[in-house]
Amino acid sequence: MTDRLTVERLSVRFGGLIAVRDVSLRVAPGEIRGLIGPNGAGKTTLINAITGTVPIAGGRVLLDGLAVSGLPAHAISRRGIGRTFQHVEPFAELSVLDNVLVGVGRHSHVPLAHAAFATPLAHRREDQAAREALAVLERFDLLAYRHTVAAELPFAVLKRMDLARALAARPALLLMDEPTSGMSESEADRAIAAACAIAEAEKITLLVIEHNMRVMMALAHTVTVMQNGGVIAEGKPSEIQRNRTVIDAYLGDEAIDAVG
Repeated sequence: MTDRLTVERLSVRFGGLIAVRDVSLRVAPGEIRGLIGPNGAGKTTLINAITGTVPIAGGRVLLDGLAVSGLPAHAISRRGIGRTFQHVEPFAELSVLDNVLVGVGRHSHVPLAHAAFATPLAHRREDQAAREALAVLERFDLLAYRHTVAAELPFAVLKRMDLARALAARPALLLMDEPTSGMSESEADRAIAAACAIAEAEKITLLVIEHNMRVMMALAHTVTVMQNGGVIAEGKPSEIQRNRTVIDAYLGDEAIDAVG
């Protein structure tokens, strides 16, 4: 089976600084891959390189066996790689429903001639898009906010909307950068459960950066650990929890005790 994501010896430099150093990883279709490490480890820079928002100094990225490295970010997005951000970038003046409809629109295209003349096909596609958006909002407990302008949302609700919008686009691969930051424990649990349910139903592969180790250890099938721009460990969550190199570099014994 072809891997959904293949990263081969990827490096990113900013002047004399090596931000990502010779990173390789393979993520299978349908897998939930965790990516952890201390601040400055290169995790977000790796995601930026995969999505084409920063240039790579070496190596390559493949989606379903086809090279995407070197393509502009918008072309990589069209190939099927989506992402969320640490700091949400909504369409601030649009409602929550309209923000999620933007996501739905990435896979629900109406031919220009039909859209321009409001043909029955265009109306059917619009109705279908609205149903899909509302279903995603319901998954994330956002129906009550559907007519609220994004700029007026509390941060934790905005993060849920960002997840909903990204998943509504049905990417082949979704890169999630700290999806539960700013959420309470119960909010994080519900948001992750909703994201996983949609990902499983739509066959979306997930690569997740997350500092909440309780969430990460329950969520990920495999965890990759970065430090100083490189990969220092990879394995099942239970293996990573007991890996002395990872404990010393990032987790700490107290964190291990906290997640069980």
